Amino acid sequence: MIKNCGFEDFTKTVRQDILKMICAAKSGHPGGSLSCVEILSVLYREILNVPVEWKKSPDFNKRDRFILSKGHASACLYSVLARCGFFDSNELLTFRKFGSRLQGHPSVRYGLEGIEASTGSLGQGLSMAAGVALALKLDKNPASVYVLMGDGEMQEGSVWEAFMSIAHKKLDNIIAIVDKNNLQIDGCCDDVKSLGDLDKKFEAFGFYVQSVDGHSEDELTNALLNAKKSSKPSAIIANTIKGKGVSFMENNAGWHGKAPKEEELQAAMEELK
Repeated sequence: MIKNCGFEDFTKTVRQDILKMICAAKSGHPGGSLSCVEILSVLYREILNVPVEWKKSPDFNKRDRFILSKGHASACLYSVLARCGFFDSNELLTFRKFGSRLQGHPSVRYGLEGIEASTGSLGQGLSMAAGVALALKLDKNPASVYVLMGDGEMQEGSVWEAFMSIAHKKLDNIIAIVDKNNLQIDGCCDDVKSLGDLDKKFEAFGFYVQSVDGHSEDELTNALLNAKKSSKPSAIIANTIKGKGVSFMENNAGWHGKAPKEEELQAAMEELK
């Protein structure tokens, strides 16, 4: 566990983990995993009320819930969970191996500590989060629900139905974060299907909206704390760089779902020293 080290050292370790895991598995999604490192690191180090003891904790039911809608970024989530002490980091290199608890997309069926939902079918995570948030309201449970989406999946119609339902139900206990790295598997989001002005769209749906540098610890922390205090459902647009931290992967859609070869891994490790 390295949760208490400096933020830069923590995120550098997570990036190294991601690349080692995907290289060892010979499959995975480095680009979108690297773009959300700071987002997940801030959430688990500074924001989420989640017990490391997981189901053994007497306050387990009061925990905040986190749903990774962009489930293909699982390598990042697994690394952050392990480095925060949810499970042994030695398990990371079993990623995507047959029988591993660290499946290519998060799955609850394997009992991995910290995993709330089976995700990866893009466009579905926000709807799941809305259901969880509504259930918490009905139970008078003060916990919050956080969901991380990719900007590519914002092209799904189900996402906007979920935003509409969340606003209609006044679910102020939900915080939606968009990892806006501007790329998806087929290339630039604007070329595939432009999202237009997300700020104004979210505001039109009745959300409290903030746009931040998705690689800034301070901006992310402040935005998440502001969202927690809002009387409206919240949407945070985190502007990021796909492949962040590795020069030959940055802003390159080709690294959406391609594993680095051993020599590429070594080059990336040199950059991340």
